[in-house]
Amino acid sequence: MTTSSIEWTELTWNPTTGCSKYSNGCKYCYAEIMSKRLQAMGVEKYKDAFEVRIHPDQLSLPYKWKTPKIVFVNSMSDLFHKEVPADFIKRVFSIMNDNPQHVFQVLTKRAERLVELSAELPWTDNIWMGVSVEDTSVTHRVDRLRETSAHIKFLSCEPLLGPLPGLNLDGIHWLIVGGESGTRPRPMREDWVFDIQRQCEEQDVKFFFKQWGGRNKKAAGRLLNGRTYDDMPVIPERTKCVV
Repeated sequence: MTTSSIEWTELTWNPTTGCSKYSNGCKYCYAEIMSKRLQAMGVEKYKDAFEVRIHPDQLSLPYKWKTPKIVFVNSMSDLFHKEVPADFIKRVFSIMNDNPQHVFQVLTKRAERLVELSAELPWTDNIWMGVSVEDTSVTHRVDRLRETSAHIKFLSCEPLLGPLPGLNLDGIHWLIVGGESGTRPRPMREDWVFDIQRQCEEQDVKFFFKQWGGRNKKAAGRLLNGRTYDDMPVIPERTKCVV
């Protein structure tokens, strides 16, 4: 468990690590870069750098957090990667079921495998399920997400690499937009962001603007229309842990 600087979460929890490139958004993957750095630092968990690995020893961590948390699951991986065994995915879901005091945010690019396993997964209301939608070539992921039984469904349009006109946000509760950062960020245009924000407003979807990105993302900031957009689904008060 690591306290996170990601604006829309509080902690990251990585029961799996490692991944492989899957679509345009993966080109400059921050998790791959970070994994290599951690390997070079001698961190045991990342001794295989960005190879897909499961970490059963991490499954007990949510039981140890003393206060309710908002948790991004697998910031350094993709839980629905083909190399993550289905039984392990089910174990991760069981842990999330057992800890209703926490909100778990799961994000995948592999929407097809998500749908394949969805009926076998227990979808308690503290599990928020999202898919990455970086450009129009992958908007089909939104349809796949709709096929799941997740109570809260969200889209992460980060890095946003092109306009997303005519989004069907039926059944979608939350949408995050962010520009790419790093040494070679691909540009994000203002009109793309404004159009998505308008679509969210018209379709009653919570809108969260994470960052403009760029080589210096702190300097670029996260103001849109002179204000921050931090809307999120309502998080119920949670105090009990089922053991």
